[in-house]
Amino acid sequence: MAREAAADAVAVLRARLDDADAGGAERKQARDFVTIADEAAEAVIIERIERAFPDHAIVAEESGGRDRASPWRWLVDPLDGTTNFVHAFPVFAVSIALFRDETPVLGLVVDVVRGEWFTARSGEGAWVDDGDPGASRRIHVSTVDDPERRLVATGFPFRWPELTDLYLGAFRDVFEQVGDMRRAGAAALDLAWTAAGRLDGFWEIGLSPWDLAGGEVLIREAGGEITDWTGGRDHRRTGWVAAGSPAVHAMLVETLAPYVEETTGG
Repeated sequence: MAREAAADAVAVLRARLDDADAGGAERKQARDFVTIADEAAEAVIIERIERAFPDHAIVAEESGGRDRASPWRWLVDPLDGTTNFVHAFPVFAVSIALFRDETPVLGLVVDVVRGEWFTARSGEGAWVDDGDPGASRRIHVSTVDDPERRLVATGFPFRWPELTDLYLGAFRDVFEQVGDMRRAGAAALDLAWTAAGRLDGFWEIGLSPWDLAGGEVLIREAGGEITDWTGGRDHRRTGWVAAGSPAVHAMLVETLAPYVEETTGG
C-alpha cells in the first residue's frame, strides 16, 4: 500500500515538474514554499492510507493529516525538497513512514528524478530498487572511518536565522573531521543515501518529523544510528538530527553536543 501511495504521489510530481504553475508557489513562511504539487501529492497519499487503514492516525506536512487516537501513526512528506522542485533542481523525494507508538514499522523514500526506491521494514533490513521490488538490493551504512575519506551531508537552518552563528560554528568543527561536506537540500534523500553508504553521515537543525521519519527507518535497518545531537531519542521532536554509520554518528554527537548545551545554558 505504501508503495502504491508513493507511486501516485510520484506521478503527480512528475506531471507538475514541467508545468509552469509549479513555480507559482504560495509562501508558507520565510524562504519556505508550498506548491500545488505538494498538496496534490499529499492528497493522493492520504487517500490511499485512509482507504486501507481508516483507523490509523496520519501526520502530514501540508494538511496536518488525520488526528486519531491510534497507536499506528503514518508520517508523510509528499515533497521533501520543495525549493529544489520549484527551481527544477533535481533533488527531491516522497517520504512515507509508519510507526506503532514510538517503534518504527516501515520507511520509504523515493528519489523522484532518478526513480530509486529506498524501503525498509522493521527487522527485515533496508533495500533499494528502481521501481521493481523484485529487483531490490540490500543496503548498509558505510564502513569508512578514515577522517580524510568521510563524506558527510548537512542542511542549512534557513528557517532559523537566529541559529546561523551556532550552525556555522558546528559546520567548522564537523568539517575539520571529514574529507568533504555536501548540502543537497532534501533531508529524506540525505538519510536514504546515508543508509545506502553513499554518505557516511548527516546532520541538521530544525527538521520536522515527516522530513526524517522515512529516512530514520532506513538508517536503523541499514545498521546505522540516528539520534538528536546529544545522542538521545528526541530528534523527531527537536529536529536536531545526527545520523550515520556507528563510527561517524559517534563523531557527530561528540562534536555537536556542546552546541546543544550552548542553546540550553548547559
